[in-house]
Amino acid sequence: MLSKGLASPHCILKILNLENCKITTEGCVSLAEALKVTPSHLQELDLSRNNLSDEGVEILSKGLASPHCILKVLKLSWCSITQRGCISLAEALKLNPSHLQELDLSFNGLSDEGVEIISKGLASPHGVLKVLKLSWCSITQRGCMSLAEALKVIPSHLQELDLTENSLSDEGVEILSKGLASPHCILKVLNLSRCGIADTGCISLAKALKLNPSHLQELNLRENLIKKKGKRVLLEIKEDPSYSLKTVEFNPWD
Repeated sequence: MLSKGLASPHCILKILNLENCKITTEGCVSLAEALKVTPSHLQELDLSRNNLSDEGVEILSKGLASPHCILKVLKLSWCSITQRGCISLAEALKLNPSHLQELDLSFNGLSDEGVEIISKGLASPHGVLKVLKLSWCSITQRGCMSLAEALKVIPSHLQELDLTENSLSDEGVEILSKGLASPHCILKVLNLSRCGIADTGCISLAKALKLNPSHLQELNLRENLIKKKGKRVLLEIKEDPSYSLKTVEFNPWD
């Protein structure tokens, strides 16, 4: 019923929050149709904490892929999405890449395979995605390889990346840092809290920032295994006016 109102040529609604509304695949059918109408004004859609599943995301992606869809923000955290749903989203980004700026897929079982698929969508030369949230998505070092490659593309638009509570470890951060070091990477905010990072990972991040000093402004490393040496190398960069880094967060109790 709501989607019929959205599909009206007189509707100018820009933001719709349907978080935790017991929406399933059937509701995605209606929403997808509403995203296809001309003109569509909806710019932000929050479907977090609904049991959409991969099937629902596949249906919704058909609306996202429409040339009439101008959605800028899409929140799909806690929606029971796996790699299969990522395939549909990546295809939609390729077919209609010019609008979506923020995508939240946190608390879904994407795994490294899903992140690889999403990263290919990011690598589209026509994409404009600026914010990608992937906290609690079962990502390891392998997923970092795909993300690092996406950060190297020309042009890269991604400005904020959230990888909270993923099993990256120092090895994953070292891989990700290769993307950060690219002169094409313009990332401003990076959240790596609760990722199993120690001093070695901090050293990799510091090296990357020295190679590409002009963009990263905020770095969250809370609840990791970092000691004095790791903190020191990053705080030295923060205090150096040659770098853009303004905020580095460590464990508040240390």
